[in-house]
Amino acid sequence: MLFFLTTSPLWLSALILIGPTTAFAMAGPFIIRRFVSLSRLRTNNEVAGFKFATVGVLYAVLLAFAVVVVWEKFNDADNRVAAEAGAAATVYRLANGIGGDQGAAIRNVMNNYLNLVIAKDWPAMQQGRASHAATDALSEIYMSVLTFRPADNSGAILLGELLRQVDLVSQSRRARLVTADGIVPGVIWVVLFSGAVLTIGFTFFFGTKNIRAQAAMTGVLSILIFAGMLTIISIDRPFAGPVNVGPEALVAVFNDFGAMTPH
Repeated sequence: MLFFLTTSPLWLSALILIGPTTAFAMAGPFIIRRFVSLSRLRTNNEVAGFKFATVGVLYAVLLAFAVVVVWEKFNDADNRVAAEAGAAATVYRLANGIGGDQGAAIRNVMNNYLNLVIAKDWPAMQQGRASHAATDALSEIYMSVLTFRPADNSGAILLGELLRQVDLVSQSRRARLVTADGIVPGVIWVVLFSGAVLTIGFTFFFGTKNIRAQAAMTGVLSILIFAGMLTIISIDRPFAGPVNVGPEALVAVFNDFGAMTPH
């Protein structure tokens, strides 16, 4: 269900997540009032209000913490893609310093890698997986670089920097693959959803004379809580769904450098 909400259009996820829960939250006070009289509910208002304040604060802290964590991870995934693109661009530039077939070979294997990352890795990451073809292409970059035999000290420095940049490409790809399968652990989802139900359900047992106003306030609370949940769900998988990190940075590098590479 969470995967469906993550990969669905944002409006559909909002409708599914917020609509039924808000309707239930607003119906709750009316249902409780049918079985418990207003006078009995009013006797608990003072104690229930104090307890609800405690429960509300605890849940708000947990919800805010989850939102901050997934947002930071989402930004980190975006930064990793930018770092991978920057390292790939540097590999192209350094390969231009290697004459002959060796430099052309490095540029060609980098072309192949970027093509496969854009065409294969991104669709695979939307399913929480990695493209084996892109993994093999990355290995080919290492093999192509390692065949370079520098003839002097400047060539050795160039080789060392090439390997460092290829390592950065590899590390950045590994980091984005790790976050592709979701950031929030299953136990946190259980606590978030059960906490939402308990927090909203707590409001059913207040006794107010204007029950419609109570239902409206409960509905507003439900919207706020599940809007926060929607935010977490939407960016939990940084490379899937309507709110995602795309391969635009890598596409730009390929357009800038790949087109200049002779085939």
